[in-house]
Amino acid sequence: MHRHHDDEVHEHDRGLTYDLPVLARRRMIRLMAGAGLIPLVGCSSDEDTPASSASSSPAECATIPEETAGPYPGDGSNGVNVLKESGVVRGDITESFGDFAGGTAGGVPLTVTLTVVDAASGCGTPKKGAAVYLWHCDREGRYSLYSEGVTDENYLRGVQETDDEGQVTFTSVFPGCYAGRWPHIHFEVYGSLADATAATSITTTSQLAFPKDVCDTVYATDGYGQSVRNLAPLSLETDGIFSDGHDQQLATMKGGVTEGYTATLTVAV
Repeated sequence: MHRHHDDEVHEHDRGLTYDLPVLARRRMIRLMAGAGLIPLVGCSSDEDTPASSASSSPAECATIPEETAGPYPGDGSNGVNVLKESGVVRGDITESFGDFAGGTAGGVPLTVTLTVVDAASGCGTPKKGAAVYLWHCDREGRYSLYSEGVTDENYLRGVQETDDEGQVTFTSVFPGCYAGRWPHIHFEVYGSLADATAATSITTTSQLAFPKDVCDTVYATDGYGQSVRNLAPLSLETDGIFSDGHDQQLATMKGGVTEGYTATLTVAV
């Protein structure tokens, strides 16, 4: 598994590198899907085309694209490891925990639900007992444990075990947009909760993308002013990660800025 931490643009990151075989495979999958040879599973869903409606044939089920974990994973791969901290297994990730500063991330409320399904069985079987580590930047575009001003925080990071339906749900806030990257959330899928908290045997690393209309609405609220400016020159089609296709990674959104948003995504692994 190729996992680069230096290919995500941030305040002090420049240049992108990619795993070309992975990108070639992803483009082939999307070409086949466009020709009607296979459906895409793992993409955002709605009432008319639910992600769970895939055929039972394993050959017709596409796994979610493998993506970079970025330079701020906190999974021990570049020194900092939050996964072995007591308290990392939690649903509400808005606050720091353990011996850290105890700050709370501000922003528009966001609930994220990922449904992990088994690609080998045609995406019809939930992956019960797997685990997901999820993390993202705060409203100001900073990553806890790494970015200046929040190195003594570990908020917006957490682990959940999938339930009988293969689902995990995290309570968070809508992330900001920092220079050079489309608004997104990182996640790693593990075979078990024990693997996740031991920071070993990652099954899949990928990213969730947000629709532009929701980003525009959220970023018009207090505290997201810098995100408006950072988002203006960006698009999903030109983003360094999502430019080769984002159908399987674009979240389905419901809600609003007052009551908060829910983001859902089916993740085929």
